[in-house]
Amino acid sequence: MDGESLFRDVVDKYSRHINPQLAKLMSFAGFGVEVRAEGCMIYDHEGRGFIDCLGGYGTFILGHRHPAVVQAVKDQLDQIALSGKAFFSAPAADLAARLAEVTPDGLEYSFFNNSGAEAVEAALKFARSSTGRTKFVSTYGSYHGKTMGALSVTGREKYQKPFAPLLDGVTFVPFGDFDALSAALDTETAAFIVEPVQGEGGIIVPPDGYLQHAREATAKVGALLIADEVQSGLGRTGRNFAVEWEGVSPDLMCLAKGMGGGVMPLGATIGTAQIFNRVFGTNPIAHSSTFGGNPLACAAGLAGLNVLIEQNLASRSECYGTYMMSKFEAIAAKYPEMISEVRGRGLMIGLEFSMDEVGELVVAQFMKRGVCVAYALNNPRVLRFEPPLIIEQEQIDHVCTALDESLAETTELLADLV
Repeated sequence: MDGESLFRDVVDKYSRHINPQLAKLMSFAGFGVEVRAEGCMIYDHEGRGFIDCLGGYGTFILGHRHPAVVQAVKDQLDQIALSGKAFFSAPAADLAARLAEVTPDGLEYSFFNNSGAEAVEAALKFARSSTGRTKFVSTYGSYHGKTMGALSVTGREKYQKPFAPLLDGVTFVPFGDFDALSAALDTETAAFIVEPVQGEGGIIVPPDGYLQHAREATAKVGALLIADEVQSGLGRTGRNFAVEWEGVSPDLMCLAKGMGGGVMPLGATIGTAQIFNRVFGTNPIAHSSTFGGNPLACAAGLAGLNVLIEQNLASRSECYGTYMMSKFEAIAAKYPEMISEVRGRGLMIGLEFSMDEVGELVVAQFMKRGVCVAYALNNPRVLRFEPPLIIEQEQIDHVCTALDESLAETTELLADLV
């Protein structure tokens, strides 16, 4: 089947059997059919290459098909792929031990699952079980997933309303507001769940001291602090974990996306010994997952984590993130009526427009120039850039050139509409 026939066939099947509205949106933005990927590049049905600055919403911290991760999965596949569940699993044990070494102090135990939403679901359950409380505090603009519990603490009514009623007892406060958080916490609060940097909210970096205040405020009322590092963790912000910017150790941490090394789905809910003893003390299978912690995923996770640590990719993220933001800021200064702010931390960068619906136009312009980006789910005015941490400077320069040209052409298109 030639490239064009493949494209028509796939879009037709999306329209008839997957999601017709999504098919229209993706076609408008210029997304083709992905057929191959390597490093920082994705190649479509026409053979066009795109620098992947969307990065699977932060999944490809090591890029696509990193050789160390691919080899680890191939080697594991020759032994055992999925767990029989009745035996011990060496890959799960090794990954859990490695995570205990590199995560913040006190996080000693891991429960493995398959996605960020599952990691959050487990964290909410563990918080209720270990505290005996039922209430949660979250933040407006947050994104924790779309399963029932995770959606209940996600701060966007647009996604919640069609599935109401959700969990009771959830209070939302403005992200970064010290006083509002303190006022919302009480002796019935099981936990405060927070992204150290809001992702889908528009790449929002909290004010200095916010995470430390959250740590102190939750401890004061006996509530837990859940750090949702699904998007901000594993080197993305310039630290191995974004809570490390303030030296904070949460009670529970949620990981996923890049945890599978960009090759396998893998998530984890990591917590203290006290919490895990309370959750599993009387029932070792109080929470379980058929595919969570399977050998293939854990082999990929361990290989990816070792690459991240041994090559100090968090430091690389901080360095290249600073470079990329500085170039973005210089370009933004040329379009003051279009761009309101450039912000971020490490290679987690947001570009906010001053007008609605401009982001969709700019995404299409980027695609024409061989760069894959998308806007934030909770804030469509913000284009988010989360390239692999292995991105090279010349690739960043190409992205910056594409940004300048995309903004220039979009400005002309908007002028023609006036």
